[in-house]
Amino acid sequence: MQSMILISGATGGLGKAFAVECASRGWDIFVTDLDARRLAALAAGLRNTYGVMVVAETCDLTDPEERARLFAAIARRGLRFWGLINVAGTDYEGPFQDRSRAQIRTIVRLNIEATLEVTHALLERTDPSRVFRIITVSSLAAFYPMPIKATYAASKRFLLDFFLALRDEVRERAATVTVLCPAGLPTNPGCIAAIDAQGMMGYLTTQNTGSVAAGTVDRALRGGAVYIPGMLNRMLHVLGSLVPMGLLAHLIGRRWRSARCKRTAANEDSLALALEAL
Repeated sequence: MQSMILISGATGGLGKAFAVECASRGWDIFVTDLDARRLAALAAGLRNTYGVMVVAETCDLTDPEERARLFAAIARRGLRFWGLINVAGTDYEGPFQDRSRAQIRTIVRLNIEATLEVTHALLERTDPSRVFRIITVSSLAAFYPMPIKATYAASKRFLLDFFLALRDEVRERAATVTVLCPAGLPTNPGCIAAIDAQGMMGYLTTQNTGSVAAGTVDRALRGGAVYIPGMLNRMLHVLGSLVPMGLLAHLIGRRWRSARCKRTAANEDSLALALEAL
């Protein structure tokens, strides 16, 4: 019986880091994401570099029919799993009223609905001979009400609360749940721009994706519940818990608005320079 680890959102910065970390430990993996070309390249690279078995299936996890097709493909192959790493997620930064309803639906469908369905499906296909390890990527944002990122932060809070509750439910069936709550991660150009706009605090709270993936896997193997990478980020979490929620929301909102203004100004300067060069 083939026993694997499933990684969703595998071609993104953090998903790829988890895939490399698992493959480097000699574990067979099942990777899924939206982009077929990038997924195939990732799978081939992992097979060639680490000599592990890699199964790749494209899936738009926001689509219920696509999720059903993914689960059917897993069942057809007769695969069993000893691990699940829920990475797939998205955000559309900006004031709630400026977001389209399609964007709001996408955040909820991918961050919450898809994550729960994938977890439910994998719990039906666990390897009975091994402890089943679940890792879910939440965020440091899960601990705070966050203006400008309100839907995203709330979706991550949902994941934190849900998976901590699930952790207790699955304890008797030899399964563990670990929730990763990172701060900034330089996973794509948009994230890097957001980190830059926050200045020194952005740089100090940002962690390396490879180190975060390795630390999370180590924590999961020890059965840890919540992992916040970085001493400063853990301190911020503790300090934040001492501030009234209303005041905290105001302070965070002011910081994000300032960061967005800086980013907008930087984009306008870059566009002006490009036009001058024409």
